[in-house]
Amino acid sequence: MSAETADTAEPTELATGSADAASRRREQRGWYFYDFACSVYSTSVLTVFLGPYLTSVAKAAADADGFVHPLGIPVRAGSLFAYAVSVSVVVAVLVMPVVGAAADRTGRKKPLLAAAAYVGAAATTGMFFLDGHRYLLGAFLLIVANASISVSMVLYNAYLPQIAEPDERDAVSSRGWAFGYTSGAFVLVLNLVLYTGHDSFGLSESEAVRICLASAGVWWGAFTLVPLRRLRDRRVTPGGEGAVGSGWRQLMNTLRDMRRHPLTLSFLLAYLVYNDGVQTVISQASVYGSEELGLDQTTLITAVLLVQVLAVAGALGMGRLARVYGAKRTILGSLVVWTLILVAGYFLPADAPVFFYVLASAIGLVLGGSQALSRSLFSHLVPRGKEAEYFSAYEMSDRGLSWLGPLVFGLAYQLTGSYRDAIISLVIFFVVGSVLLARVPIRRAVAAAGNPVPERI
Repeated sequence: MSAETADTAEPTELATGSADAASRRREQRGWYFYDFACSVYSTSVLTVFLGPYLTSVAKAAADADGFVHPLGIPVRAGSLFAYAVSVSVVVAVLVMPVVGAAADRTGRKKPLLAAAAYVGAAATTGMFFLDGHRYLLGAFLLIVANASISVSMVLYNAYLPQIAEPDERDAVSSRGWAFGYTSGAFVLVLNLVLYTGHDSFGLSESEAVRICLASAGVWWGAFTLVPLRRLRDRRVTPGGEGAVGSGWRQLMNTLRDMRRHPLTLSFLLAYLVYNDGVQTVISQASVYGSEELGLDQTTLITAVLLVQVLAVAGALGMGRLARVYGAKRTILGSLVVWTLILVAGYFLPADAPVFFYVLASAIGLVLGGSQALSRSLFSHLVPRGKEAEYFSAYEMSDRGLSWLGPLVFGLAYQLTGSYRDAIISLVIFFVVGSVLLARVPIRRAVAAAGNPVPERI
């Protein structure tokens, strides 16, 4: 098939085997690199540095009772980061349907991916200027960057059914996560060198943190160039209303269409619940470690580095387990481990980094695999030709509707003043999510979506 033919193919043509394997693998390798680019934000910014640092900036600006007052609303300084994450999710919810509609109506995912990626990268780079009492600037940049990465992931995930055959998707999705964790680990090593040796570099601790934050934005923007060069746009027949005007109507149409695929909707509901817990653990772990357990920043960086290294092996290892036991059973096993992690975290003693490292190791082994397999499993449940709009709904579950966990976490701390009470409250997300997932007959769901059923799923 010529390059010209490939560029004008229908949206699912690559996924149905009409493109040659070499062309498909070239796109897959480019696709992996978006995870390589943006995962540094998730790791260095969201998981390690920004939570504790923004909390310290907010505490410096707080009144005698420990409250800041954004827009005149009294907010405990220790809850600001969690609330900002929740607001970023609301912003993403408003934008993602518009982006999903535009991608499906025009077939031009790549320019939209570029716009979302570079808005997020610019906001992250701007975190260099977060100092003094500028907690409002920090919250604003967090909202923009977090919403941008959510929007970009709608488009990134929607490529998966187009660049991978059904029996390849578990492996391709797992490799994407592995690429992301590899880059996260590498940059964290550089962050650790800079942060621990900031005096020898002539930097204050605050300057070192702000450089680490900004460098994640530079990394994100630089490596986004690779997928933008390798991924292809597929042309579709124009028609219908403009995407901006019909974004929400498109989402409503997607949800109505999902009513014709109730098993797909059932999986999405289960994923919404348990992934809310996963995302909250990721975003709040450093705050819990620093504020409740009294761990220093070096310990937190080292622990997250351990998560990154083990997550590469975990994502690949769980991909292999899925080939033997099926993706659904493997995900259910990981959710049991997540529940045990939270219970253990509640009882962790303060000032005991060894126990924190053990918990970080457990998180690393299940983190990448549970997310990668969920993504590949959902790709089997998407009707052909509706990848972007269905993955828009998926991304709203992945990031866009993951506002409840941070909100519960922030409210629990605001009401009790205890991060231990906040962390144990997240168990409910994994328990309920497991029950809902166990009730979904995956093989019937794949067939009902009109897709070939893999031998093992």
